[in-house]
Amino acid sequence: MANSLISVQIIPKTKNPEDVIPFVDAAIAVIDASGVKYEVHPLETTMEGELSELLSIIEKMNEKMIELGSPNVITQVKILYQPSGITMNTLTEKYR
Repeated sequence: MANSLISVQIIPKTKNPEDVIPFVDAAIAVIDASGVKYEVHPLETTMEGELSELLSIIEKMNEKMIELGSPNVITQVKILYQPSGITMNTLTEKYR
């Protein structure tokens, strides 16, 4: 079972008035390629997995933004670390 949930919001700097959505789509593609479980929400994306793996994915997301031409990136992260195991469903099942 996964030991962490991480919600991440990536905000790449873009050239005016370049749309940020293609950059965000590319960041989500990095998550998708990793194979971890994730859910996209309007203001952030939540991933489920092992803490070290998820942090590595965030690093790759930031690197991708630079590759795409962003001079810098703000990344906001929320981490729930629970060594005994945690899933997104555990926290949301009563709302579904």
